[in-house]
Amino acid sequence: MTIIQSYNSYQFGSKSALSKQQIHQMVNCFETPGAPPQGVLSGRTAVSTIDLKNIGRVVVRSYSRGGVIRHFNTKTYLKLSAYRCQSEFELLQHLEKIGVSVPRAVAFAYQCILGTFFYHAWLITEEISNACTLAHLSITDPDRIQPIMNQLGRQISILIENHIYHVDLHPGNVLVNPANQIFIIDFDKARMYKKNNLRLRKKYMDRWQRAVLKYNLPSVLNDIVI
Repeated sequence: MTIIQSYNSYQFGSKSALSKQQIHQMVNCFETPGAPPQGVLSGRTAVSTIDLKNIGRVVVRSYSRGGVIRHFNTKTYLKLSAYRCQSEFELLQHLEKIGVSVPRAVAFAYQCILGTFFYHAWLITEEISNACTLAHLSITDPDRIQPIMNQLGRQISILIENHIYHVDLHPGNVLVNPANQIFIIDFDKARMYKKNNLRLRKKYMDRWQRAVLKYNLPSVLNDIVI
């Protein structure tokens, strides 16, 4: 069950009630620009990290627009169905239950703009300590890659078996911690895939291989067995 709490123009959702101090910390973070992404395949979304009272280090991600629309609208969304942040929050909880390695979802938040039809959104997840992207690791420490690829193949298989399509799965959306454990991130646009699993597998492989080729990443990143 998701608990919804209000604070000024913000709405927060979480599994457990948030304290006033935690909410204040997050609002202060929302109102301070996040750090621009850096590195290969780091994406366009600004993120911040804060020490959230009684929880620890968390990552606060602001939802940002892509494509042509980003040139005149960077972060405002039209509410046509569920809030994007809430959908991703709930999906992360489901993924954790079925065995997909993802950062733990802490909370989501949205702020309605111009009535109830437009909003800004944020997702708060636990920080993966000392992690780097698989794209970065493949360049800086390629000897660690092969066992990680075996682990990634098993994770993608779980997604396929559960008909979940992460539409933007590439080496920049896989985090690796110092113990070589992987975490898949950025499920914002993920959706259920209603066609057969062989076609879903091909979609995953095609997207992955395009990214490896486009960014001239080491070919060992294509050694995925699904």
